[in-house]
Amino acid sequence: MQSLQDIKFSILELAPVRDDKSIEFSLHHALELAQYAEQLGYSRLWLAEHHNMDGIASSATAVLLGYILANTKTLKLGSGGIMLPNHAPLVVAEQFGTLATLYPNRIELGLGRAPGTDQVTMRALRRGRKETEEQFPQDVQEILSYFREAQPQQKITATPGQGTHVPVWLLGSSLFSAQLAAHLGLPYSFASHFAPRMLGQAIQLYRDNFKPSEYLDQPYVSMGIPTVVAKTDEEAHYLATSAYQRVLGLMRGQSLKLKPPVISMEKIWSPAEKMSVDNFYAMAQIGSQETVKAGLTQLLQQYDVDEFIFTCDIYDTEKRLNNFKLLMELKTSA
Repeated sequence: MQSLQDIKFSILELAPVRDDKSIEFSLHHALELAQYAEQLGYSRLWLAEHHNMDGIASSATAVLLGYILANTKTLKLGSGGIMLPNHAPLVVAEQFGTLATLYPNRIELGLGRAPGTDQVTMRALRRGRKETEEQFPQDVQEILSYFREAQPQQKITATPGQGTHVPVWLLGSSLFSAQLAAHLGLPYSFASHFAPRMLGQAIQLYRDNFKPSEYLDQPYVSMGIPTVVAKTDEEAHYLATSAYQRVLGLMRGQSLKLKPPVISMEKIWSPAEKMSVDNFYAMAQIGSQETVKAGLTQLLQQYDVDEFIFTCDIYDTEKRLNNFKLLMELKTSA
């Protein structure tokens, strides 16, 4: 059985917007986090595409990746993910092919099959195009073809992109992408940081059906984990109330901007809402280093994944950075 030392630690960044700070602040903080992650030894940092959400500033994912790539040296960066129904595959291949050409061996493309937004915004993004989630397998294969060496008589080539061999991951919160990733022999990342219910089933399906490919000899799985690590359990649970308020805002259709932590959530949420937030954060690791180490070790024993990819919604910027330092200390001292 693997230990925490054996697996990779990575970060999923949504460039959270605080209720008292500008979007510019959030974008600069995303770079600050990436530079710190590079220094700490994290394997990769991914940015997630979401739209029409006032608390998430990573909507122009490829653009923000370019900014961070230009100001870091070794850290692998990627999308976690690009929501493929919103984009033409050729455009995605050209964007990430450009990044791969400028920053060789540092860019990765994680692909999701949901729009990452509401129906009205989805229509605004697509401008009348009729692409659906059902087209996802075809679109993935098209992108893969643009990253391979060009074939004789190939009518469309991605320039830049063709021959860059950008690593492609499939992301998912259900069984569909697990099955497709297994069929194509691609690495798979499960979105258990917000939709943990089908995690075990998806991982098993992926492993049972995996076909070795030019990309991977054997299955490779990462799982998303929300984290709030602090000096004590009490401090961590206090800091976590910012994350709880954010999820509550999502459920109520309200602002997603990060709010300061509160002493008690009791008067803020109803019992039913508390249950929903608890379900959302079923995989969350909140507490002191000792508490979180025990929790992560238990998750690793249960799911035997190859990588943890961590999210964090702490309001205080320095405490947010420290969260990732304390996490990495668990790995290096394991």
